[in-house]
Amino acid sequence: MPQKSLIRRFTGVVLVLCTTAACSVGAASEPIITGPAPRPLAPCAWWYGIGDSPAQWEIRAAAEHYDVVVLNAWETAAMRKIHELNRKVKVLVYKDFSSSRNYSGAVESGRDAKYLPTGVGFVAAEQQHPEWFALDTAGKRIEWTGYPKHWQMAVWDKAYQQAWTDAVVGEVLREGWDGVLADNDFTSLKYYSPAVLKGTADAAATDRLLRDGLDGLLALAGDALEKSGKMLVPNVSESQLTPGRWSAHSRYAGAMEENFGLRGDDGTGELITFQGNQFKEQRAQAALGESWLLLITHTKTEQEERVGYASAALLASPHTCWTRANPDYKSPYWSLYQDARLGEARETANRMPSGVWTRLFTGGWVAVNPTKAAVRLTPPAGLFTMRGEPAPPELDLPAADAAVLVSSLRR
Repeated sequence: MPQKSLIRRFTGVVLVLCTTAACSVGAASEPIITGPAPRPLAPCAWWYGIGDSPAQWEIRAAAEHYDVVVLNAWETAAMRKIHELNRKVKVLVYKDFSSSRNYSGAVESGRDAKYLPTGVGFVAAEQQHPEWFALDTAGKRIEWTGYPKHWQMAVWDKAYQQAWTDAVVGEVLREGWDGVLADNDFTSLKYYSPAVLKGTADAAATDRLLRDGLDGLLALAGDALEKSGKMLVPNVSESQLTPGRWSAHSRYAGAMEENFGLRGDDGTGELITFQGNQFKEQRAQAALGESWLLLITHTKTEQEERVGYASAALLASPHTCWTRANPDYKSPYWSLYQDARLGEARETANRMPSGVWTRLFTGGWVAVNPTKAAVRLTPPAGLFTMRGEPAPPELDLPAADAAVLVSSLRR
């Protein structure tokens, strides 16, 4: 893995754009910044390390290369070692907002494990609060499709919300985590189950109930963690479908986007990340520079890797971190683009009439074409490709593709 030093951060005082759940409705406005603007640095690196237990070399690499690391709750020794090696790294514990689980490891010998991937244990809920399990219209519990022994919980139940918050905040404080990565802050149940919740008329009403419940759980847990000096970063999914949702759900320590730079299902269509209001809201968050944007691009091709990094560079800020990944998250990934040394952005991201976005940095230039048509561009002079070749005076940028050009390469 290439060597990389950490670049650290906070400058200026800013006015927070969204502080209440009221931000969850309507379009985000442009950020209002008072005092010196935060330095828009090229994307930092982070690791969503919720696969296998990290090896010692992975722990050392995480402390050296990453600004944020997410680990499973039972990896307390790894968390403490990373803190020992580099206290600047934020180490967050993985906790799921929406499910309780009874697979081996979450339940051991008929009891909930000491360290859980969820906020509420399956056995405790079944024995003391069976009403916390969400039911379908037939009165049956809802097991997530493709995720055996993951059970949908009644996230709208006030008692469930309080129990989740009390358990997670207590664990974070007791063990010394920097905060929480809260998974499955989703907008629709359809990605896990076709079920309609008992008491709702249809799938749309089911999704509204879940979204409202997650709004409440996020507010309760976020307030409690913030009061304790800890971070809450939810994994906000499909936020492009609901204007204002990204802004509202990133208002504590930030938010995670697990499908950043995602293309349409046909593989050649527009980039979904740039649809709806989500990208505008992410730009506003990045401009404020106070909270984390944790971005993941699942990469099977070099094009997807290039698109993910360049799109993240459009959101450059003191706290924009990006990673390429495969779905299992078992290894700490590194991309050649994380050695691009773009430096600091010299301008805001600019959208051209063609729909292409560009941004100039002290050490390079990026362009992203989220449209369905190829576009001819004229890049700045004197730059190089990531392979060290002189950039052409003009380049044709295909649909759903990106370009990353640099002033010089790390040798």
